Amino acid sequence: MTAPVTIRIQQADFDVAREIAALTNGRTDIGAVVSFSGICRGSEGGDEIAALTLEHYPEMAEAEIKRHADEAMSRWPLDGLTVIHRFGRIRPGENIVLVVTASKHRQAAFQAAEFLMDYLKTSAPFWKREESARGAGWVEAREGDDAAASRWTKS
Repeated sequence: MTAPVTIRIQQADFDVAREIAALTNGRTDIGAVVSFSGICRGSEGGDEIAALTLEHYPEMAEAEIKRHADEAMSRWPLDGLTVIHRFGRIRPGENIVLVVTASKHRQAAFQAAEFLMDYLKTSAPFWKREESARGAGWVEAREGDDAAASRWTKS
C-alpha cells in the first residue's frame, strides 16, 4: 500500500481530530500518530495581537510543501502524512497549521513532524503580517527557528 500524503493550503479552518481520523481510520499498520497544530497567539512580547494575515504564492507554496513532504516520506518510514496550512486573516485562538505523521513506530513519526514544522517555520513561502494596537507589520524570521531547521541538513 502506498502511504497517503495530503497537502492542503486553504483559507477555511480545519478540525484536527477529523484530519487524524481521515488518515488513520481502518488502518491497522499504524502504531504511532504525531500531530502538531499551530494556533494564533493573542499576544507577543507583551503586545496584544488582533490578528495575523498570512499571504502566499499558491503554486510555489504547494510545490515547496510537497517537496518537503516527499523528503520526509523518503527519510522516515511513514505510513501517512497530512500537512494543512491556512492563509488569510486569522484571529487569536484559530488554527494556522497542522502536521500529522503516521508510522509503525513513534520515533519516525516524531522526527518527521519536527522536520516538517521546522521547514514550515523557516522556509515555506508564507508571509505573516501581524495586527496589534501599534499597527500592522510583517513578522521577521527568528534566529532560533533557523537554528532548529539547520539540524536537518544532510552533510
